[in-house]
Amino acid sequence: MTTTASIDGGVMAAVLTPLNADMAPDHGRWLDHCRNLLEQGCTGLAVLGTTSEANSFSVSERLDMLDALGSSDIDAGLSVPGVGCCAIPDTVALCQMALDIGAAGVLMLPPFYYKPVDDDGLFAAYAEIIERVGNSSLKILLYHIPQNTGVPITLDLIDRLTGAYPSTVVGIKDSAGDFGNMKATVEGFPGFRVFSGSDAYLLDVLRIGGAGSITACNNIAARQSAAVLTNWRKDDADTYQAALSAIRLATQKFPLVEALKEAMARLTGDAAWRALRPPLQPLDNATATALWAVLNEAGLDG
Repeated sequence: MTTTASIDGGVMAAVLTPLNADMAPDHGRWLDHCRNLLEQGCTGLAVLGTTSEANSFSVSERLDMLDALGSSDIDAGLSVPGVGCCAIPDTVALCQMALDIGAAGVLMLPPFYYKPVDDDGLFAAYAEIIERVGNSSLKILLYHIPQNTGVPITLDLIDRLTGAYPSTVVGIKDSAGDFGNMKATVEGFPGFRVFSGSDAYLLDVLRIGGAGSITACNNIAARQSAAVLTNWRKDDADTYQAALSAIRLATQKFPLVEALKEAMARLTGDAAWRALRPPLQPLDNATATALWAVLNEAGLDG
């Protein structure tokens, strides 16, 4: 049965996508990874986002992945697929598939190629998608990652979207790294789910009434994030956050997706995890060794 627990709050992994030798998504290993993340304490799975290399995949590849997820034994109600594309029909098709499999919601980038665009244009794009999908079950988390898109999700845009579609536009993943913006969003929009895109802010976001986190590092630090989520009201919560932040700070010294795939290769003993779709490339040996050394120092080991 579909649940909205993942979209209401918790700690979600921005799930990595393992690839076959031909650079196609490896559905079997991907689903195994999803299962492992849930077993390690993730409350949800943010698939087909930035960390997933989704923008390097075709729409048909992404639809096939969602179909595989929906056909698996994993509760698709724990998933929040990334759906934002530059072309509105592509975003609509991904939204419809997410609804078909019973996903809790979707994580939607703004159309990001043309810039600068103002809030009128972004509102029109989001509104067109919502109207074309035409399903009251659609729940959208906006995706604010201006360092990648060049297109910010402003507080004014959130105000307009939540005013027009209050039961559809229900939250945001804020990956800009600006805690002040997260705080302003939480305070300005009561009940709007604010997820941090940085592990370093998980405890702070929970303390101000935010929803939790959706992060890349949860691929390797799910247990640490789950410990923060479980203990954030306790006196020693900062200790749990420090353990999580140490892994985040170590990882962010390196190219993120490449580093996480290297870490997965070492944690699992499966060298195939190093495969990336160009333009991303695996870490060279010296960089990979340096990464593993700082991750070990941060408390991560195999």
